[in-house]
Order: sequence, then structure tokens, then C-alpha cells
Amino acid sequence: MHVVATAGHVDHGKSTLVRALTGMEPDRWAEERRRGLTIDLGFAWTALDSGREVAFVDVPGHERFLSNMLAGLGPAPVVCFVVAADEGWKPQSSDHRDAVAALGIEHGLVVLTRADLVEDPDRIAAVLERTRAEIAGTGLAGAPAVVVSAATGAGLDGLRTALDGVLAAAPAPPAGGRVRLWVDRSFTVRGAGAVATGTLAAGTLAAGDRLELLGVAGAVPVTVRALHSRNAPHEALGPVNRVAVNLRGADAEAVHRGDALVTPGAWPLADVVDVRRTTGTDLTEAPAGLLLHVGTATVPVRVRPFDAGHARLTLDRRLPLVPGDRLVLRDPGARTVFGGVRVLDVDPPALVRRGDGTRRARLLAGMPDGGDALGEIARRGAVRAAALDRLGLTVPAGAVGVRRLGEWWLHEPVLAGWRERLRTAVEDLAARDPLAAGLSRGAALDLLAVPDPALLDAVVAEAGLAQAAGFVTVPGPARGLGPAEAAVAALERRLAAAPFAAPEGDELAALRLGSRELAAAERVGRLLRLEGSVVLLPTAPALAMRELARLAQPFTTSQARQALGTSRRVAIPLLELLDARGWTRRIDAGHREVVR
Repeated sequence: MHVVATAGHVDHGKSTLVRALTGMEPDRWAEERRRGLTIDLGFAWTALDSGREVAFVDVPGHERFLSNMLAGLGPAPVVCFVVAADEGWKPQSSDHRDAVAALGIEHGLVVLTRADLVEDPDRIAAVLERTRAEIAGTGLAGAPAVVVSAATGAGLDGLRTALDGVLAAAPAPPAGGRVRLWVDRSFTVRGAGAVATGTLAAGTLAAGDRLELLGVAGAVPVTVRALHSRNAPHEALGPVNRVAVNLRGADAEAVHRGDALVTPGAWPLADVVDVRRTTGTDLTEAPAGLLLHVGTATVPVRVRPFDAGHARLTLDRRLPLVPGDRLVLRDPGARTVFGGVRVLDVDPPALVRRGDGTRRARLLAGMPDGGDALGEIARRGAVRAAALDRLGLTVPAGAVGVRRLGEWWLHEPVLAGWRERLRTAVEDLAARDPLAAGLSRGAALDLLAVPDPALLDAVVAEAGLAQAAGFVTVPGPARGLGPAEAAVAALERRLAAAPFAAPEGDELAALRLGSRELAAAERVGRLLRLEGSVVLLPTAPALAMRELARLAQPFTTSQARQALGTSRRVAIPLLELLDARGWTRRIDAGHREVVR
């Protein structure tokens, strides 16, 4: 299906044209039909000769209902711009043109209606020429034009053919990915609950989907109970479609025009955005307070201009916005479109120092229209890839100055700084305290202040360092033991002569070998510590296995002690180590055997 919004001056025949094309009454309110004036959005649909289905969103043309018009036009990808041949271009024609330009709509057609009221073909040609001139600066500049009379039916077949061509040329939106459905209408169905309607411009909805309803009250988790389109039920609907979503989890009173149904966690919520002017008046001339229109939402905003083309907008509430989104700014006092802007940054930095606004303007002037992934990474130093996805930002292939490490994108200078700081800290600690186990992970995390502890492993590898037992160390040959070196060497000579004659505590004290010195010697592979403060050489387990293998199997602890020529204090923890390594096996409380 395709969705087409009407646009044009009040009483130029928009609703009459929709009625003639579809056979349906778009005016939903009795007052609208009584007064012959569209007040709110109307909806109708039909199938063209090609089989393409098209839904129309009929918008009001009167200046008093400009907000309603923008709610209908905002989510629509195609516009049918209507000008009455007998009246020509009028003030609200300009307002609607400005809205089309501000929204960046590039697909549509021009329809001159009420041709039956004009006898002079030159008059019609003049109206068309004026219309072409007025829309020359918009996306409709080259749009096809059709002259029709809804009253007589003249030109309607040509309009259908022209519309078919426009829809065929319109790009297909993505059916996969995240959903953002701006609500334009809500109501209650007895026995079913709340229903929200809108134009599904991208993504796919299916019964059972979990969504979030974003509105004035915040985010409310909801579930799609059922889907309808064109008065028929559907299990799933893709873009572009008019959809009615029956919701579980929200009351109808809590659903309003301007709310959005979105994929949970897939959209950033912003109440401060930096923007670039695309149409309209210089932003330096903007009043402090304007109304912002996006999708079907209308939100008061405060404007801080940076220069003629860039500004910061502070919204009254958070909206699901991404870089590249088109916004319409409206002056509520003048009832006119002030201009259009494009979102550049939905999470801009605070401006606290003198001159920050000027510097920000320079940065925004060089930023691409759809946002800047590389600039975002450079500004933050480290950004999760998922966060860039939520912003709709993509890092170009082969981009220079950034690195992907796991789920993070890192700015190269930041990564280089982390590498240097970590390596310097580890090397300084090793030089200052040879007995230190290394820099603890906690100290390394505090030093670098990385946003995710998982990044530390990557930084350690990038810095050419090693990790063991929760410490970061310099890899390579074992370091010396500083003042303890001579004592450890003496102990090694003693144990080499009597491998299982572990020193007593007083002997270690005499050598000035405390727990810190012994732990350092063990870390560098010089000694082996067992339960009960037993200290041996690292070769002791293998030497013990040589002696135990000579015993009749199985053997007792006493037999093992005698074979090794040692005490129970040494034999028991040594045998338990051999059990733990799987070299020996306990048979019962008093016997073991060598595992062969």
C-alpha cells in the first residue's frame, strides 16, 4: 500500500477529490459535513488500475487547523497538492507549500481542481504557471500536474494514471528494522480496548509484538493485540500502510495524537537537539518560543540560535528523534510555518563556557545532514556500536581515526592515551616495587576510567601487557626480586639438595622471606607454596612422582612420607596437590595410587 496526504488552500476541493477517487467520505465529523469544511484528518482508500492500493490522508486547509494539517502531512511520504483552477494560488496554499518544503517531501503531484468552473483554458494555464513558480523551491518542483473536475469526473482517469506513476517511482521503505508509528487518532473498541492509528512509514508490525508507547506520561510498555488496515484484520503489516493497532497495556484515555509507538530500546529520546535550517527564515530571527511539529506531534520549543543556519532547540518533552529527521517550526501567534530544520545531534554537549555557542556553530556547519558517526566517536572517545545504531549513524568502511573493539567504537587518540597510561603505570610499579604482583584490575580501571570493564582486556592487549590472577603485568622474562633475590637464591640451593625438606617458619624469618617475598618468588616461578606454609621448589611435584611410582601400589601416607624422606607437615599438602593435578588418586581414607 501507499499513503498520500492532500495539501492546499481551504475549500479548494481536497475532500471532494478524495471522495471522487475512492467513493468514500473522508470527513468523519458531522460538523465537517454540515459546514462543508474539513476540521480534522480524514481517511479513505482505493485501488488503482495497476492494482496498487493507496490510502489518502485528507488534511484541513483552514489556517486555524494548521496543526492538524501538519499532523496529517508529517508522516506521509507522498503529497497531492491541490489548487482550485477558478481561484488560483491562495494564502494557505503558501502555508502548505512551506510545510511540504520543511518536511522535505519529494514525491507527489499537483492537481488543479474545479476545472468545470473555468471556461478559459488560458486561465487554467496561468494558474498552473503560478503554481509551478510557487513550488519551484520544493521537492515538488518537477511533479506532474493534472487538471480535473471532481464534479464532472473530467480528468480523474488521467489523475489515477499520473498518481500510479508517482507511486511506482517512490522508493520502497525498509520493511525490516525498528518501528516508529506516530499516532494520529485513538479510540476504544468495546471488548477490545484501546486502538491507535497512524501511517507506518518503515518497519513491520505483527500481532504479539512488544512496543513502547511514548507520550507525555513517558514510556508505557504495550503489546499489539491485533492489527487492522482498510477495515480488514491482518497478522502483520509492512510499510507504507495505514494501520490501526489494538493495544494491550494502555487505556484509550492514555493514548493521544502525537504519541509514538516504537520498538523498545531502539530509539534515542531527546529533549535537546541541535539543528540546521533547511527552509524559511534565518534562525537568528526566530522568536524564543515556537511550536515544533514532527510526525503527528506538536511540542513547544525554546530556540537558541547559533547563527543564521544552526540552532539548539529545547523541547518541552522528550521525543524519539534521530539525526536526519525533518522538523517544522511554527509561530503559534502568526499561524504560519516559520521554517524547516533538520536534526544534526540528539545528544549535544552542554554549553557552559564563554564562546561555546560560536565553537558549536562552526562544528555543526561541517556536519553531514544525517549526523556524523566519526564526530560522535571523536567527541565521546568511546561509543557502543548499538548506540550508533539507535542514532541511525553508520561508520564508513575504511574510516580513519577510529577502531572497533568488541561492541565499542573507539577514537584512536583516546585508545592511544589509554595504552600509554596503562603501560607507563605498570612499568613504573614494576620498577618501584619488584615484589608487586602487578597493577590490579581495579587500579587499572580507576586509572583509565574506561566506560566498560570489558574494554580493559583489549587495552591490555593493545599495550603489549599481560594479565594473570587479576593483575596486569609486563610480559617477558621473570623480573628480579630486588632485596629478596639473595635470600630466595639461598633457599633454592638448600631445596635443590633436599627437595622435600621444607624450611620451618623461623628459617624463613631468618632469611627475611615473608609472605610478600614468597608470593613474588612464586609468581615468577622460583618457588612453590603449599597449604600449611610449606615452601618447595616448583620441581618438587615431579620429583615426588618419581619416588612414589617406585612404591607398591596402592600406598599409604606413611609409606609416601618415608619414600620422600619428609614429615607429615610436607607430605600431606604435597599429596593433596598431586591428587588435584590428577597425578595420584585416593582409593580410600588411607590409600592412594599413582595414575598411570
